[in-house]
Amino acid sequence: MNVALETSPAPPKKKRKRVYRKTLFSLYLLLAPVFILSFVFKYIPIYGIIIAFEDFSPFKGFFNSPWVGLKHIKYFLTDETFWMVMKNTLILNFYDIVFGFTAPIIFAILANEIMNKSFKRVTQTISYLPHFLSWVVVSGIFYQMLSPSTGLVNELIKWFGGTEIFFMTEKDFFRGILVSAGLWKEIGWSAILYFAVIAGIDSSLYEAASIDGAGRVRQIWHITLPGMVPMIVLLLLLRLGSIFDVGFERVFTMQNALVLDESDVMSTYIYRLGLERAQYSLTTAIGFVQSLLGFLMLVTANKLSKKTTGMGLY
Repeated sequence: MNVALETSPAPPKKKRKRVYRKTLFSLYLLLAPVFILSFVFKYIPIYGIIIAFEDFSPFKGFFNSPWVGLKHIKYFLTDETFWMVMKNTLILNFYDIVFGFTAPIIFAILANEIMNKSFKRVTQTISYLPHFLSWVVVSGIFYQMLSPSTGLVNELIKWFGGTEIFFMTEKDFFRGILVSAGLWKEIGWSAILYFAVIAGIDSSLYEAASIDGAGRVRQIWHITLPGMVPMIVLLLLLRLGSIFDVGFERVFTMQNALVLDESDVMSTYIYRLGLERAQYSLTTAIGFVQSLLGFLMLVTANKLSKKTTGMGLY
């Protein structure tokens, strides 16, 4: 005897639409604070870019200051100091990408290989902690460690029969110290996304590879790394978008007059011209060109990534 299965009728189309709209409304409500803050602090101030094309005076305001067109852009493009700080910015960013970008990937893979779960959690937690220290504290730690009189590093050098080195005033050491400080501070925090990606890789893949005789190195090379590639590409593209910028706090708290030729970057140069010398139009023009170059770099890198790997930001 055939028994007909009773099925509940599908909800009316109007009811489905109402549910769909309510769901969307809830999501948009959650995103509303982000949109509002972004609009207020990111988009509204964009009108201030007109300062770059004026001889801006705070007393005359945005719309009454004399218009000079590309005068300030032409000035800094022919200024030797500008090209020096541009070179320093690119060199530091290159070091940051080579060491600071790859180190969290390696750290995440190595930490994932720790078999003792308690020790793994402790290692990850300890690696996060420096991120929450301000750059003032971090620079103070490095100054103390590298001090020629009482620093731990120089004490070890003298113990082995060497002479103390004034690390923070030596041009040859400054960039390495700056990159090392950034690496120590951010390696654990930057690895968080990689930990999440590794945790999401199907464990059956590792089991199948182990049955087939693949060791840990082969499993990392053929399973872990391919699983991390989309995140690596995404973060690399975002990193390339800010290649013309170096964090102000890191450089400003560690630089000094003796290493200014090697440590002066775009952010510190803009600070010195804008706040110390009140050259608002010139610094706005520099910031405008800096943002434009970063945008062009991001678009170009995204196109190359889509051609080579098939992945991109959009």
